[in-house]
Amino acid sequence: MPHKTRVTPRKQPKQDRSKMTVDAILTAAAHILTEDGYDTASTNRIAERAGVSIGSLYQYFPNKEAIMTALRERHIDEMAEIVEAAVNQTAQQPIEVALHELVKACVAAHRIDPTLHQVLDEQVPRLNQSSAEAKIILLLREFLVQRHDRIQVQNLELTVFILERTIESLVHAAVIEHPEFLQENQLEEEMTRLLLSFLIRQV
Repeated sequence: MPHKTRVTPRKQPKQDRSKMTVDAILTAAAHILTEDGYDTASTNRIAERAGVSIGSLYQYFPNKEAIMTALRERHIDEMAEIVEAAVNQTAQQPIEVALHELVKACVAAHRIDPTLHQVLDEQVPRLNQSSAEAKIILLLREFLVQRHDRIQVQNLELTVFILERTIESLVHAAVIEHPEFLQENQLEEEMTRLLLSFLIRQV
């Protein structure tokens, strides 16, 4: 039976000092990732960059993969907070307004740390779906369910999948490859029109 890499922390920090140690480890990992790439981010190098002993690092993370999983979780959780705020604030708004605000929120979320997002997406092995990623999926599902009277949804899960992948792919590519498209809300306007044509019932 193949060995399954453990990606969960050994223990969760509870005291302020422990939280600071974990934060230093994750911040160091992020710096090494964005500066030199995934292959160079050994646990020894991360500990050295964080200013902690390797023993202290292993108190919280059993291996490099667990650190990367926690780093991805922290990054995507920050993104999910922005998306959640947009969904909650536009719950009573028309679909045209709400969808534009959702796209704007996704653009803002990708601007938190685009280089880290790119490295996590392209270089770091994805061993499982993070709870933050699952939260974003739930938020998009909630967004659609709130507007069931205006949106044609024959298969909710498929529609959520298309919505999430379209937004993620276009926004990610624009932030990384074509930041000029984000000027004067060009991308947001075009994406809103594209998604509206997909979502709204044609009568």
